[in-house]
Amino acid sequence: MRNIKDYDLEDLKKELIEMGEKPFRAEQIFKWIYQEKVKDFDDMTNISLELRKKLKENYTMCNYNILKKQESKDGTIKYLFDVLDGNAIETVLMSYHHGYSICVSSQIGCKMGCKFCASTGINFVRSLSSGEIVEQILAVEQDTGVRISNVVFMGIGEPLDNYDNVVNAIRIINNPKGLNIGARHISVSTSGLVPKIYKLAEENIQCTLSISLHATNNEKRSSMMPVNDAYPVEELIQACKDYIAKTNRRISFEYALAKDNNDNLNDAKELVKLLKGMICHVNLIPINKIENGAYTKSSNDNIMKFRDYLNDHGIVATIRRELGSDIDAACGQLRRKNLKD
Repeated sequence: MRNIKDYDLEDLKKELIEMGEKPFRAEQIFKWIYQEKVKDFDDMTNISLELRKKLKENYTMCNYNILKKQESKDGTIKYLFDVLDGNAIETVLMSYHHGYSICVSSQIGCKMGCKFCASTGINFVRSLSSGEIVEQILAVEQDTGVRISNVVFMGIGEPLDNYDNVVNAIRIINNPKGLNIGARHISVSTSGLVPKIYKLAEENIQCTLSISLHATNNEKRSSMMPVNDAYPVEELIQACKDYIAKTNRRISFEYALAKDNNDNLNDAKELVKLLKGMICHVNLIPINKIENGAYTKSSNDNIMKFRDYLNDHGIVATIRRELGSDIDAACGQLRRKNLKD
């Protein structure tokens, strides 16, 4: 059966019309799912018994089971969700002074092979559907009772490799009759799939684009991120400049600092040259140690010097607060697991 959460509001209206129902019923269903957060069609009490029967015969609600839940000493919570097909994904809830943020996965496994990411080396299984992405938010809100205000597509998988489902999920999340999370509170990260960056620029979605950069030249970046062989630094930066020109939106560049690799003053100088004149922000990430990983975290002194050099030379840079590292929930530490793991 089809997952009813895969449909944005307009497509759900079409579905209802084909079933001989009025389109306003789709808005009622949307409200029950995303605002009332019900988990069963029978709980949609202002919908006729006949329509509820049709819904149960044709659609599933795709309610995730929590296989494991870990809470960090800093309050970060990591979930291992059963995605109902024998596989599992990880999702992370983080608490900030401005509210709650959730890091969602977009695929089961990942094809990108970034050397600093725990998902590397795990077989890619499939992309998540729109509803499977959105369900991560619903399941966490239902479990905790909190209202999530920010969504980051930085979990397992490459979001732009699952382009259509991710964009559709964003539209559901952003819809005032859906989860009603503002587009500017939604961030999509990519390792640098240049054609999809151009495509996203045409969508007229005011979300934040985050680029996993991590190095300023092709030799070093390719050694960390194989995707750079297909889309080298020069092509990626040009795509980013064109994206900014088209959307007038600031890009966030993610830069994971690895000891004796990309964290010295020359790297900072090259980064300034590369990004000069762009509307951007650099998010410096103290790289997290992963099992069998080749990189270790840069020293705190180097990290601060790197940040200060960027800021002193006109590039706004901040150091990402480390959350959830004690439960392997920090940046780069999520991995796809099977139910038997």
